[in-house]
Amino acid sequence: MKKVMKVGTALLLGATMVGLTGCGHKNIPAGVSVSNGGKVLNIWCWNEEFRSRFNDFYPGVAEVSSDKATTTLKDGTVVKWTINENVNNNYQNKLDEALIAQAKAAADDKIDMFLVEADYALKYVDSDYTLDIQKDIGLTKEELADQYQYTKDIVSVDGVQKGTTWQATPGLFAYRRSIAKAVLGTDDPDKVQEALANWDKFDEVAAKAHDKGYKMLSGFDDSYRTFSNNVSAPWVTGTTVNVDKNIMRWIEQTKAYTDKGYNNKTSLWDDGWASDQGADGDVFGFFYSTWGINFTLLGNAGEKGFGDWAVCYGPAPYYWGGTWLCAAQGTDNADDIKDIMEQLTCNTEIMESMTRDQEIQDYTNTISGMKDIAEDKNFGSDFLGGENHVALFSETAEKIDMSNISPYDQGCNELIQRAMKDYFNGNVDLDTAKQNFETSIKEAYPEITDVAWPT
Repeated sequence: MKKVMKVGTALLLGATMVGLTGCGHKNIPAGVSVSNGGKVLNIWCWNEEFRSRFNDFYPGVAEVSSDKATTTLKDGTVVKWTINENVNNNYQNKLDEALIAQAKAAADDKIDMFLVEADYALKYVDSDYTLDIQKDIGLTKEELADQYQYTKDIVSVDGVQKGTTWQATPGLFAYRRSIAKAVLGTDDPDKVQEALANWDKFDEVAAKAHDKGYKMLSGFDDSYRTFSNNVSAPWVTGTTVNVDKNIMRWIEQTKAYTDKGYNNKTSLWDDGWASDQGADGDVFGFFYSTWGINFTLLGNAGEKGFGDWAVCYGPAPYYWGGTWLCAAQGTDNADDIKDIMEQLTCNTEIMESMTRDQEIQDYTNTISGMKDIAEDKNFGSDFLGGENHVALFSETAEKIDMSNISPYDQGCNELIQRAMKDYFNGNVDLDTAKQNFETSIKEAYPEITDVAWPT
């Protein structure tokens, strides 16, 4: 799902859209309405993932153009795909511009549906540019009842749900079986989990791995989400950024791992990080959520690494990523959007088929469907040596807590990691790194007046 890291933090509509409009339908742009009968359905996204899911699994598909730029539905509607890669915030910037111009756009040019990620979902959800998927689109509570609650919470404001998703993205710890045997004497997931059950034990295994000539993690960012998803409060209260104790624990651990040689000083998505997942890599394991196993790790591991991986829960439950479908204010394809959302995010049979597909094995947003697969003794991942990773994901998904999500998550998470890399590399001391973070966060969000660090 994510082969390009989001690195931009500029939020074009951070003040314009989110700050001036609220949840519901106040201040709807003049000339923008919701209707049906449009012959062109414009869907905006940042990569191929949803387009491939749509073309492969949506029952309304009649034909896909040779260049995949359009998909023709059985009712004659032409789906036009607009894909803007999310490098340097490119996707959000272009989406923002298009949404601002939505009222004046020609009918066949208006955005009908667009996709968002968890880190910036609230920016769009808490605005009049997205529709209530129940009141405006027509999905029912009964249809949405089998979805994981956190996937609904993340796109809801004041009880109004403004998006829906076909996937859930709980995270696990993926480890090399051969390295686990060398370090722990076993590659059995239950026994490896026992050894990694909390952060103190995780650190102990890191020391053992180092003594055996291995690295525990690849780089600076690998464990970040596992810490940041378990904070005790939102990033921002009023105009103050509050750095959680769990974020400081990540800083302390990563600095120690770097100084002790427990990692290879890589960053997520760079060449060194990818090669560390290859058959010749020396890294014990990687934190990955559902999409990462088959969409990133499998490719990086290569044929030689096939079967040499397994997963366990790791030291703490977490999630990473996810993609939500939002209906755009001004759409003239509300009925088509309703059917797409129903079939791809509420139809258990279709979602289960995505998970059972050996090539895809996406973890889908159906509690009952995932429990059925978790209990299926014949289901497993060949890449993971036959392990039924869905059984682990199913248990972790129930523990995901989104109560501390805020509109500032993307900027705070990206800028704290960026500021601390100079500290990890020994280029600045901790106080300077903290000051650099404070400066950058206030530049990104001018309304922020203070940053509070845990004592």
